[in-house]
Amino acid sequence: MQRRDFLKMSAAAGAVSCITACGSKKSETAISEQPVSVVEKTDWFGCTCNCGHACPLRAITQDGVLVRVETDATGNDDWEDHQSRACAKGRSFKRKVYAPDRLKKPMKRIGKRGEGIFEEISWEEAYDIIAVAIKRTVENYGNEAIYPNYGTGRLYSCFSGGHWTQAGQWGGKLLNLTGGFLRQHNTYSSGQMVNAAKWLYGTREQSGYAEIAKSDFYLSFGFNPAETEMSGSSGAFAINKFVKENGLQVVIVDPRYTDTATALDATWLPIRPGTDSALCEALSYEIISRGAADEAFLSKYCIGYDETTLPESAAAGADYKSHILGLGEDGIVKTPEYAAKITGIPVQKIIELADKLIAAEAPFVCQGLGPQRHANGEQNVRSIAMLPLLLGKVGLPGTNTGLDAAINVYPWFFSPVGENPVKASIPCYSWTEAVMRGHDMKSTTDGIRGVEQLPTDIKFIWNYAGNALINQHGDVSKTHEILLDESKCEFILVHDVQMTASAKYADILLPDLTDAEVTDIVANPGTNVGTLTAVTSSITPPVDAKGIFELCLELAKRLGLEEEYSEGRTYQEWVEYSYNKVADANGYPNYDELLEQGIYHVKDFSPLIGLKSFVDDPVANPLNTPSGKIEVYSETLQVMADTWTITDPWSIDGSEDIPAIPKFIKTKEGALDAATKVDYPLQLIGHHTKGRTHSSFGNNSWMEEAVEQAIWLNPFDAKQRGIVQGASVKVTSMRGVLIARARVTPRIMPGVVSLPQGAWLKIENGIDVGGCVNSLTSLRPTAMGKCNPQHTNLVEITLA
Repeated sequence: MQRRDFLKMSAAAGAVSCITACGSKKSETAISEQPVSVVEKTDWFGCTCNCGHACPLRAITQDGVLVRVETDATGNDDWEDHQSRACAKGRSFKRKVYAPDRLKKPMKRIGKRGEGIFEEISWEEAYDIIAVAIKRTVENYGNEAIYPNYGTGRLYSCFSGGHWTQAGQWGGKLLNLTGGFLRQHNTYSSGQMVNAAKWLYGTREQSGYAEIAKSDFYLSFGFNPAETEMSGSSGAFAINKFVKENGLQVVIVDPRYTDTATALDATWLPIRPGTDSALCEALSYEIISRGAADEAFLSKYCIGYDETTLPESAAAGADYKSHILGLGEDGIVKTPEYAAKITGIPVQKIIELADKLIAAEAPFVCQGLGPQRHANGEQNVRSIAMLPLLLGKVGLPGTNTGLDAAINVYPWFFSPVGENPVKASIPCYSWTEAVMRGHDMKSTTDGIRGVEQLPTDIKFIWNYAGNALINQHGDVSKTHEILLDESKCEFILVHDVQMTASAKYADILLPDLTDAEVTDIVANPGTNVGTLTAVTSSITPPVDAKGIFELCLELAKRLGLEEEYSEGRTYQEWVEYSYNKVADANGYPNYDELLEQGIYHVKDFSPLIGLKSFVDDPVANPLNTPSGKIEVYSETLQVMADTWTITDPWSIDGSEDIPAIPKFIKTKEGALDAATKVDYPLQLIGHHTKGRTHSSFGNNSWMEEAVEQAIWLNPFDAKQRGIVQGASVKVTSMRGVLIARARVTPRIMPGVVSLPQGAWLKIENGIDVGGCVNSLTSLRPTAMGKCNPQHTNLVEITLA
């Protein structure tokens, strides 16, 4: 940590500043009680690390040094005027500015990729090397060979960071001026959800959190906002408020008894990971066999619920109802007894859950992103959504569509990037495949979009503000091998704040500014109250860092594109110009007004009910599906099943990777993979924890102290292996080995273990001692959406 003027900092220790709740961009307070005159300045900034929110924060500085961080103190806890308070991660931001491993100077790699051996160089030399690499790549391979990698470390910083698909926005603009870059689709977070929603509803139809207030039963699958959405603007605030105020009955289906289940005093149904669709099949059986299905609704609004609404192209018995009642191809009646053997949930508990669903007038059925992050994740999404559809309880107050819940306010905007001439797009989880064999990747084998086949492999990776180059990607051992081969990917640029695991693979490594050291606008989404924050800074950066705009301006000069890139504006002028256009269009305060008040709350209390307009008038408001209706049976998926080639199937028998209707698929490394379980008997998932957002804050000593990095296992499994609380254990999959501490707890079901994801990779003698779950996960994408299956793993645990 680099510090300035220890005497002045010590003199001010413990002093209480008088800072207004909202304040101007910089407020000053003279602390006369101290023997040394110290002036405190306050600047607003935001935490933009993609938890789904970007909470406003206040940086309190003395003589250019950040001394503490505070958060939003405006408003109160009323639903109409609640604060956007930050969680402990945002409030620990001082440890990010002064991190011991903060990148200090531009560097050039002199060791092997991944070793982290660099030498310092000047910014001028770095600019020259990068510009030459861009020119060489375009000339030798074409623009499709340049790929901005997935990274969300600064997602909601509108002008100084921006969207991961665009290399920090300014990088995207520069690359577009050179002829473009290889696009990406899907996300690591919600790819299966988005794809499944598209096939079922045409779009991601969701109800807002406020509808929970009108519900009489809340059913959640794998949704844990108490740890993943801790902002004052988030779903955790809304759910706690409405559940407790209304005495709402809550059932949570999850392998773990989460903090959300604890907070809501929920009924917990422990379930084997990846088997949610089997549970839903049994619940569907109960609904249909008891005559509780709304047949009139299903006939009017859906395609393929039963034989009467099947498309002409579909085979007899291919409908959902026939599948559930055992009249379909597999001949299995999907009873609670059937599901109990798969899910581990007792028969009586399944029946009781069906009772509650059927009795509810306004069931709010939702799911988190955990159930979809499996090898059969798209099927889990579609199957959960079938529950409210069967009951005809969608499009109504208090109901949801079975997908995740939505926030109302999304004031999201970025600096312009221009038009990308390249049309080719790869699934983001398949970028390692595009490095190895991009020229062979096709639409019908790898889910490529925009073109039938890629023309080239990836040769240049631009990794901005992200740790998915190695740490957050699957199978780090295999990924390491791929990145190590310089004949494949020839150049890797990393621009980040700290020496992350991914940063060690850079050929050129550049230090970036943090959220607290820039001028910007931060847009914070919210359930009903979002926030715009005018970011200024009085911090003297402790390192020689440069932001993404300045980097790209210097590259543009070397590529002969300076005028086209800057358009005659400085960065500050771009911020003011771009924001004012948004402000004018939306009725927000203009830039000077926002700067004066610091933050501005954007509010929207209008009801948000998924599928409402369609249910109200399906003719006037058809869905964006081929039929215009809810597609329980999807002809699109059936065509994919008939024409796509799945070279490495996930399903155990290899025949049902892309089913046209929602159904449970037995997958390799899933709950029913008896062959693999002989050596690796435990199912492993990687849950999100309070201490990190993905890998952000993963090397923050304050958060490491506050939140234990340990693998959860049930006392039954621990006793069998002689493992006690706090023991050092070795976790082994078919792909790798890591060392972790054991947390022995009945809050996870037997046969399942869970390791908090996002810990930073640290390899010693071929073993990861940092506890990165992706030392154990797979690179193989899902068959349907080509998304990440990082919760589908089998492992064994022994004492280290």
